[in-house]
Amino acid sequence: MTDTPPRTREIDMADRMSEHEALMWNIEKDPWLNPSGGAMFVFDQPIDVDKLRARMRMAVTELPRFTQRVQPGLGRLSTPAWVPDPEFSFDSHFRVVTLPSPGTERQLLDLAAQLYTEPFDRTRPLWRMVVIEGLETGQGALWSLMHHAISDGIGQLRIAEMFQDLERDVPRSPDVDLEGLVAQNFAEFDKKEAGGDLGSSLAATTAASLGHVARRFAGTARRAAGEVAIWPADPSRVGEKVNELTSMVTETAGQLTHTVEDGEGAPLWRNRSRHRHLESVTVPLDALKAASKAAGTTVNVAFVSAMSEAAVRYHADRDESFDTLNVSFVLSTRTDDKAGGNAFTPVLVHLPGEELDPTVRMAATAETLDDAREAAGRSGGYTALSGVVNLLPTSVVTRTARSQAAKVDLATSNLRGAPFPLYIGGAKVDHSVSFGPLAGTPCNATALSYCNNFDIGLFIDPVAIEDPAAFRQCVVDAFEALLAT
Repeated sequence: MTDTPPRTREIDMADRMSEHEALMWNIEKDPWLNPSGGAMFVFDQPIDVDKLRARMRMAVTELPRFTQRVQPGLGRLSTPAWVPDPEFSFDSHFRVVTLPSPGTERQLLDLAAQLYTEPFDRTRPLWRMVVIEGLETGQGALWSLMHHAISDGIGQLRIAEMFQDLERDVPRSPDVDLEGLVAQNFAEFDKKEAGGDLGSSLAATTAASLGHVARRFAGTARRAAGEVAIWPADPSRVGEKVNELTSMVTETAGQLTHTVEDGEGAPLWRNRSRHRHLESVTVPLDALKAASKAAGTTVNVAFVSAMSEAAVRYHADRDESFDTLNVSFVLSTRTDDKAGGNAFTPVLVHLPGEELDPTVRMAATAETLDDAREAAGRSGGYTALSGVVNLLPTSVVTRTARSQAAKVDLATSNLRGAPFPLYIGGAKVDHSVSFGPLAGTPCNATALSYCNNFDIGLFIDPVAIEDPAAFRQCVVDAFEALLAT
């Protein structure tokens, strides 16, 4: 979220998934590897459901992805396409639930985790929104989730601008004929693509798939030809490009083939499951910025450092130790201002596992993250291999993905939210609880800044981290120690 007024951004309108999005779509066939993430917003009062419903129906008319389903390409020749869902029903994606009495925070977090475990219907548009009532504090909440193939975290924040307000009292959005618009869009698509019978439909799908492959390889060929054309005038580029390619393959393969050595990784967190548990921590953003600045580093480095410290404390409290912690962070490669879409790559780093002074830990973390960010920028990270991986059998891909996730102790992501108050359905956002994808890891810690809040959602596998409440307290203690610097 930025100072850009709501509902003015360009929307990602690609007809097909990118290779990376297709990979996330394919690996979800293994429920352990669910790649999707979302957030729950807690408000100062209950949401005006009628007002939000009208606003969301209007927003959906401007968000093609919210009325489209996934249509596979022909075999693996092309990535899946986005097509209108002829049976789209707004009420299949938007609902209201009431917490059972007394409506505690623990009940709210448990409901959020339970809703997450309900799989998407892969024949419908891939998003859900739930208004939650019945909180004992008199507050309200809004839970939302969309498939990662639609958007990464930054793109989701930009999509959310379309149903957010900058003040509490705004007029109710006018009613729109959403179903009529969807029917019209499908009729136009059906006339253009399907041709009215199975034969022409198959021919259209085949043609589109082959066309996609041709364009993909033609683009690669053009870039290669352009590069080769320069070589006679600048022979030094030949060696440079060979070195770049070698470095890219070596660095990416190094992460994929890395084996866990003795003393590496969190020893108490090696068991994994599909169970989910949600915790929440809020840190004062101004204090975190001050501590980061005093240490000569960034808020993100401080965040990753504190999370690493929490893992070390959790183990130390149980008389366990380790040499290094395997932590992943998300490197954004986004250069546009669009809502939706994906532009990121996950990066795995190895951070110190011993007990350290917070300033020493931050310095070590900063150096490691900088080196990893530079290496991923050269190689493209895991994302660079998506096109090749998508050609492999799904069973091979999911088995490999599980083996990679088993090497990760902690997944982190840090998103920059609005520095000013936001309102949804007449209620003011108080704080957020994000739930990033675990995808086979023990914990995903996703931070979202908002006003003076640095809100951290701890999405935990309780089989890996057997005492989630104790780990949450370790996170609180780690941040308190960091802020004390």
